[in-house]
Amino acid sequence: FTLIFLAASEDEQSGIADKAPLVELTYNWDPEDYKGGRNFGHLAYEVDDIYATCQHLMDNGVIINRPPRDGNMAFVKSPDGISIELLQKGPAKAKAEPWASMANTGSW
Repeated sequence: FTLIFLAASEDEQSGIADKAPLVELTYNWDPEDYKGGRNFGHLAYEVDDIYATCQHLMDNGVIINRPPRDGNMAFVKSPDGISIELLQKGPAKAKAEPWASMANTGSW
C-alpha cells in the first residue's frame, strides 16, 4: 500500500500539520477490484488558483474530468476512482481559455 498524508497550507503554518495529517489517503496495490463500491463520494479542497492548480495537475499526468469552465469548480479522480472536487478559494475567477470550452472527460 501507499499512504499520502494531506494538510492545508494554513495548517502547516500554524503547526497543526506536524502533529497529525488532516487527511490520510491509502492506495492498496493488491489485486482487489474496488469499482467505486468501497468509497464514500468525494473529497473537496479549496485552492488559491483553480486554473494554475488544474494546469499543474495536467502537466503531471492527471486527467481533469470536469474542467473549471466557470472559474470555480473542477473534478479529478484518484487512481482508484474517488472523485476529488477542487474549489476556487473566494470568488470565482473570470472565465478563461482553454478551460471555458474544454469538454468533460469520463465521469466525475
